[in-house]
Amino acid sequence: MNAGDDGTSADAAVIIPAYDEERVIGRCLEALTPHTQPGSSPRVEVVVAANGCHDRTADVARSHRGVTVLDIPIGSKSLALNEGDGAASAFPRIYLDADIALSPEALPALVAALSGPEPLVAAPRIRFDLSRSSWPVRAFYRVFSELPYVKDGLVGLGVYGLSRAGRERFERFPDLVADDLYVQRLFAPEERRVTSGTFTVAAPRTLKSLLAVRVRVAKGNAGLAAHDDDAKFAASTTSTGRALVDLLRRRPTLAPSVAVYLAVTLAARARARRRSARHAGTWERDDSTRS
Repeated sequence: MNAGDDGTSADAAVIIPAYDEERVIGRCLEALTPHTQPGSSPRVEVVVAANGCHDRTADVARSHRGVTVLDIPIGSKSLALNEGDGAASAFPRIYLDADIALSPEALPALVAALSGPEPLVAAPRIRFDLSRSSWPVRAFYRVFSELPYVKDGLVGLGVYGLSRAGRERFERFPDLVADDLYVQRLFAPEERRVTSGTFTVAAPRTLKSLLAVRVRVAKGNAGLAAHDDDAKFAASTTSTGRALVDLLRRRPTLAPSVAVYLAVTLAARARARRRSARHAGTWERDDSTRS
């Protein structure tokens, strides 16, 4: 484990891959600051893996006490995750996107849940910030937030943690966009935990931005399926379809929102099929949430 300024060992490590995130990474790190100081409980070591950045991401990260900063010249999330893992020493491991802010109780709950000997993956509950989103975007997330992937055993979309035994399930992060889904599928439902606290994801502002995000997701899912050897990463289209039918039965007033969700999802899949997946490990994201 990594020793802090007071000679004590860290209770966990937080890995933050970051690509041109100078506008948002400060907020992310400030939420972690109470747990990077000597004597804090739990105390975490934080590694920011700035990769391919053209802005002041690394400088902003270095301005925060208790943060180790890696300046990687190549822009690749999978490379950043692996380099960050190599620089960290403590367990459990928590992987956090640079634009995500954890609520105060989220980090202690994650560390507590993942500090045992069992192979586990965990994440807090998600909260979508739709305050600046257009009606179609709000309609999409009204449905998306009701799907099993979000409500049951979510371990992605911005943050997930692994116990030591859980991290031993794989050697390195593969060169995939969908690292969160890859990790989730390595664990049975009973090995997933939803912990106390929340993390906030800023939803895209416009339908165009939403579609770009969903194209990225569709490409990531396709890359994950191609990486599959034994069907553990098989698509979940059938279960999603059943969930949508059940949602309409329970809440028929959501029919317009379901129509938006289906239209966006089908359009994104069609566009993803037409685009090359040559750079599956490179960064793609919604910049509308960072202005």
